[in-house]
Amino acid sequence: MKKIGILFGKERSFPTALIERINSKNIDGIMAEPVRIDKVVQGDASEYAVIFDRISQDVPFYRAYLKDAAICGTAVINNPFWWSADEKFFNNCLAVKIGVPVPKTVILPSKDLPDDTSEQSFSNLAYPMDWEGIFNYVGFPAYMKPFAGGGWKNVYRLDSLNDFFQKHQETGQLVMLLQEEIKFDEYYRCYCIGGKYVRIMPYEPRNPHHLRYVADFSPSPERYKLMQDIVLRINQYLGYDFNTVELALRDGVPYAIDFCNPAPDADKASVGEENFTWVVETTANYAIEKAMAHQPGMDNLTWGEYIKRSANKQRLI
Repeated sequence: MKKIGILFGKERSFPTALIERINSKNIDGIMAEPVRIDKVVQGDASEYAVIFDRISQDVPFYRAYLKDAAICGTAVINNPFWWSADEKFFNNCLAVKIGVPVPKTVILPSKDLPDDTSEQSFSNLAYPMDWEGIFNYVGFPAYMKPFAGGGWKNVYRLDSLNDFFQKHQETGQLVMLLQEEIKFDEYYRCYCIGGKYVRIMPYEPRNPHHLRYVADFSPSPERYKLMQDIVLRINQYLGYDFNTVELALRDGVPYAIDFCNPAPDADKASVGEENFTWVVETTANYAIEKAMAHQPGMDNLTWGEYIKRSANKQRLI
C-alpha cells in the first residue's frame, strides 16, 4: 500500500477535500490520510510514499521531519530542502536571468541589528547606503515588504522618501524589499501544480480579502498563453510542485509580482467553488501520479532547473 499523507495546520476545507477526492478514486494500492507523527527517529524510513506539505513553513519541527522523510525516499510536495533555501529576493534575481519581467527591486538591511550582533558585525556595509541611487532606481510609489515569508504581513505602500524612512522605522529586524509599484490594468493569481498544470484566476488585490477573486478581467487567448508560459517557466526553474504566481499586467506586459507561495490559499470560501474544485482535482491526480512513480529508498523529490543545471555543470568539470 502506497500512502499519501497530508500535513496541514488550521485549514480544513482543502486538506479534507483532497483526502476524500484521492480516496474516492479507488486506485488499487493507493490511499490518503492526514499525516500522524508520534516520533521522529533519524534516518528511519517514513511510512508515506508521498507527503503533501501545507504547514512546515510555520513549524520548524515539521520541516525537520519532512527532510528526514525525504532522505528515506518520501516524495515531499514541496521539496523541503529547496523551500528552506528559497526566498523572494532570490526569486526576483532568478526571474531577471530567465527573462521574466519583474518590478525593479532592491533588498535592504534590517533597521535594527539582529540578535547577537553589533555595529562591528557590519564592517562591510556602507553607511550611509546609496539611498539616492536606490530611490532613483525603484522610484515612488513603491512597496516595502519582507524578503521572505508570505501573506500581507508587514507590507507598506510608500509615496515618498520621507514616507519610506518613517515606515522603515517600524520594521525592526525584518530584512525588507523595496519594490517598484506596478500600476496594473489587470491582475491574475495562477496556481501551478506539478510544473505543468496551470489555473489562471482573475484576482483583485485591492478588494477586501473575501472579494479578491471577484474580478472580471478576461485575457485574450494570446495573453493567456503568455501568462501560462511565464508561470510554467518560473515553476520549472524553481522546482515547486505546488505554488502560485501573481501577475500584474501593465500595458499588456505581465510582471511577476509574487511567486514564492508554496503553501498558497486554497480555502473554498476565499478561492470560490470553481477554483476550489480545480485545485482539489488537479492536486489529487498529481499526488496519485507521484505515488505511482515513487521508488522506495530513492530520491523522489522534485528539483528545479536552476539546481539541476548547476549540478550538471559541476559533473562536467
